[in-house]
Amino acid sequence: MTTLWTDLRRRLGVVAGALLALGLPGAAGPAECHKLDHDGQGYAVCTVTADEEPRLGLWLYDGRGRPLNHFGSLRKHLGGQTLLFAMNAGMYHSDYAPVGLFRSGTEEHGALVTGEGGGNFGLLPNGVFCTGGKTPFQVIESRRFSTSAPACRLATQSGPMLVIDGDLHPRFLIDSDSRYVRNGVGVSQDGQTAWFAISDRPVTFHEFGRLFRDGLQARDALYFDGSISRLYAPALGRSDFGWPLGPMIGLTAPAG
Repeated sequence: MTTLWTDLRRRLGVVAGALLALGLPGAAGPAECHKLDHDGQGYAVCTVTADEEPRLGLWLYDGRGRPLNHFGSLRKHLGGQTLLFAMNAGMYHSDYAPVGLFRSGTEEHGALVTGEGGGNFGLLPNGVFCTGGKTPFQVIESRRFSTSAPACRLATQSGPMLVIDGDLHPRFLIDSDSRYVRNGVGVSQDGQTAWFAISDRPVTFHEFGRLFRDGLQARDALYFDGSISRLYAPALGRSDFGWPLGPMIGLTAPAG
């Protein structure tokens, strides 16, 4: 929803999460999360480089097959590891199962969806964020992913793609009045860097796509979600809370 109440409720969640974050351990390690202004809009951006890819994680269920749903549950699930940042990472059904493909190491749920459908996920082209494959980071259009079957240590499908080979998604309207707090991921042209971003306030798809294409120089970028989008980033004093989440992605470091 784009109502004032929805925006206010999310802002209260961010403020309360920030207060909770004051009691969280500091973000040890090299993860870089920072604030960025682009075209009059504010964003939080967390950067992951190629050497950090093995410490990037994608999570959905705990050891007993129950959805993790929240950053606090994820932190407990990690045991001795420190969570440097995390965000929601793809759309999900009412039982929190992924709408499309989810792969984390040998754990796989859902199936690749290549057909057009309703909602943002079905706004083709959509894509898959893939790590640990031919290059450390890739955003691959779903139909191309289906035919090439690339090796991925982590893979999460979502949609729509925000940036495709340096161009914005063709369905994005510069004068759209559809605004949500949105989050997603973009990848550099050489596949050595991934940027995870979330808007501070509701933005259009066109504005969000321009952040990745023009502000971050991403060659390809993928939308994760809107309105339920949340970020855990102790370095920014953020531990957003709200509705339960499905897939989550984030960077870890050994504790201590």
